[in-house]
Amino acid sequence: MQITHSIPELRAALAQRGKPAFVPTMGNLHEGHLSLVRIAREHGDVTVASIFVNRLQFLPHEDFDSYPRTWESDCEKLRSQGCDILFAPREADLYPEPQVFKVQPDPRLADILEGEFRPGFFTGVCTVVMKLFSCVFATTGGGAAVFGMKDYQQLMVIRRMVRQFALPIEIIAGDTARAEDGLALSSRNGYLSADERQQAMALSRALKALAEAARRADAPLAQVEATAMQALQAQGWQPDYLTVRNRSDLLAPADTSARANLPLVALGAARLGSTRLIDNLEF
Repeated sequence: MQITHSIPELRAALAQRGKPAFVPTMGNLHEGHLSLVRIAREHGDVTVASIFVNRLQFLPHEDFDSYPRTWESDCEKLRSQGCDILFAPREADLYPEPQVFKVQPDPRLADILEGEFRPGFFTGVCTVVMKLFSCVFATTGGGAAVFGMKDYQQLMVIRRMVRQFALPIEIIAGDTARAEDGLALSSRNGYLSADERQQAMALSRALKALAEAARRADAPLAQVEATAMQALQAQGWQPDYLTVRNRSDLLAPADTSARANLPLVALGAARLGSTRLIDNLEF
């Protein structure tokens, strides 16, 4: 695996290598990330991963400084999956001057759910992803990029950004990787204490119960969601949201009997102790 740090180094490494398949990450890699690398190997001539902890998507009170950085382990994991090129820019490589030009996503999609509780988050995500896409694809004529479905809203935002800017990039979704007990794998799971880790699967169970109740369509959706929130709170969680939305636009579905047949997704974000976890379930 070739490791590059600067944009010119990366582009030189990609020269004459064909179409890249790209997996952007913030490092602290787990099986979920590695599954995306394996998908990428099937969709390009050269597999590229990036590791960059993006300051722009962290709020002032969030964990940018303490976010786990596990360089040696990450490199070994990527090598084991046949990654061809690792792009690991320093902040000065990616942001050599203050990044005052930013990508502002549609607020109807980006200011709800995660965007409501983490204002500006998707602006930071879109800006860094657009810049990484420029680094990887500008001289290759396009390719593919792989994102995980655990970050459901982020995947939708990125897809719309690519479509709106007519970028020659195919966005491929990888299924959420889960532990044996159902917990969605996340770099932040490492923040959980041993006791919290035993409780952590309650979020995925809550989403499953929410989906089942919403599908019955025998009660107003707001009531079903409130019941789910109260049940999780009773287990010691601090939920930001447990909600059911249309898969197509993440808006609330019509509160009618037709709800039983719509393609929906249950999404949740909740804090267990000091750790904030997210998950989703299509149904």
